This record gives sequence, C-alpha cells and structure tokens, in this order.
Amino acid sequence: MNEIFALVEHRQGVIRDITYELLARGRKLAEQQSTKLTAVLLGYNTEGLIEKLKTEAHRLLVIDNELFEKFNSETYQIALSEIVKNYNPMLTLIAHTACGMDLCPALASQMDMPFTTDCLDIEIADNKLKVIRQVYDGKLNTRVLLRDNPSYMLTLRSGCFPGGGSNLSAEVEKIESPVKDEPDYRKFIEYIEAAIGEIDITKADIIIGIGRGVREKANMSIIEDFADAIGGVLACSRPVVDAGWLPKDRQVGSSGKTVKPKLYIALGISGAFQHITGMKNSDLIIAVNKDPNAPIFNEADYGIVDDLFKLVPLLKNKIMEMKQ
Repeated sequence: MNEIFALVEHRQGVIRDITYELLARGRKLAEQQSTKLTAVLLGYNTEGLIEKLKTEAHRLLVIDNELFEKFNSETYQIALSEIVKNYNPMLTLIAHTACGMDLCPALASQMDMPFTTDCLDIEIADNKLKVIRQVYDGKLNTRVLLRDNPSYMLTLRSGCFPGGGSNLSAEVEKIESPVKDEPDYRKFIEYIEAAIGEIDITKADIIIGIGRGVREKANMSIIEDFADAIGGVLACSRPVVDAGWLPKDRQVGSSGKTVKPKLYIALGISGAFQHITGMKNSDLIIAVNKDPNAPIFNEADYGIVDDLFKLVPLLKNKIMEMKQ
C-alpha cells in the first residue's frame, strides 16, 4: 500500500496542536496498513519546525520558500497537487480548520479524488476507506464508505485523537517549489491575531466549565467562589456566552476554544458534541448534572448526579478545610 500523507499546519512559526493529532492518527493507520507516514511541510525558514517534526513521521517532505511563509490556499493547492501527483499517497490527511476547509475541497476536486470533511475517525480494510462523521447536528454518528479510488483526501476534526508520543526519526527530503509567484487573484495581506481576554483558558491547568444548569447570572458568584477555592478558571458552553454571563473568549467547543487542562469540572453542562469537541482530551473530567442521562457522563472519568447548588458549596468548604 502507498504511503499516508499528513499536511503540517503552522501559524506565526508555531506548529498547531491539530497537526500532532493528525500525525498520531496517521502513524496508527500506517502501522495497521504496514506502510509509512509522510509529513508534508510547506513554509519558509523551516529548520526549527523540522526539528520539532522529526520524531513524528517516517519521512518529512519540505518545501522551504518565502511564498509559503503565510498560508495561501492557492499556492498550497498548486504545490500539493504536484506532490500528490508525484508521490501518489493512498491517503492525505488535512486538519479540519479554516485553512483546511479552504484547501481540501478545491484540491480534491481538482484531482478528481474522493474526499470528505470533519471526520471523527478513519477505518481502512481491504483497501476500502470508511470514515466516521456526525450528522443531524451531532445527534448521530455515521460510517461513510468512499468510492473505490487509488487515493483519498480527508479533513479530521480537532480533539478526536491525542497527539505526540512518537520517537521516530524522519528522513528529511527537501523539494523545489512548483510555485514561482503568488497568484495575482489571491494574495496574503495581513495576519490579525484575535484578542485574548484577561485569562487564556487554553493555558489553564484547572477549568470549571459551566452550562445552562447555572440557571441565572445571579448564581455565578457561587461558581466563582468555588473556582477561586480550587485555583481554577471559569469557562463555559455556548448558551452561557449567548446569555452574556461570560465573554466569548471563555467558550469551549467547536465554535469556541479547545482546551486540555489537567482537570476539567463540568457543572450543569449537558454535553452536546459541540462542547465535548473542545474538552474531551482533558486529563481528568468530572461532571455534575441532575440528569443521569446527560451525554457529558459518557466523557467523564467521574460523574455526580446531583444538584450543583447543593454540591458546589460543600466541595468549596471541604477544599478550604484541606487548605487550612
């Protein structure tokens, strides 16, 4: 079987976390299919990135050219179409991000290649490719069989696979860029970083996530006191942001931020897939909800079926006793 390729996504000189997730899933697939994983890196002054990627794949294909210093889906498409044509990988994995969604459908269509997006998992058996995708707003997982073809392309959703944990030693192969000039019809103009609030929840070790179960803004003080006692920061699901109880930069989920704290305590969160996507890779998840059938309990390491307004003050008092 031909190799599996994974596209490295980077920004401002930093490899994005989802790249390590792609590479981890690619390594597992390559091992199952007795083939190799190749990471494809398009960038400029890439030596630092190469060092970080050497242990993550069997081979590293690199185009180092100033045209790839910033992401432009047009230049990426031209380069990747040549790479895929020349190397003929069985599968090309791309991150399901704004960049990946800009690139993958156009590239796959250009190459008349079966593709699908926002995949949760991948299965390969007898050279047939199946993917797991969600439909009906995440209420149902489906197994989708792609039509027979020598090569496929997919985008994978962030947070579905743990990244890292590899000790490979990649062979680095540098190739010439097939792109000589940035296309006139689409140019990179400026990168504008979204403003980070006073607290960056993606860097927190302990997060207290709250949902509809908090009921009203007047109850926030109870949760804030608990967060202070345990040394955590507050985050939330989308309804809390919509209600104006916490700012948008505290939202966890597919339309918010992805977090991986050491401890995530979910209070009054039912566990819609949009929220689960953003926190499922936390080291330890504790959920408190009155509904014993709440989906959050499927992800939690520990679950407590109770009224959070009875439980949270008790936990806070116990923590304060232990500290004293």
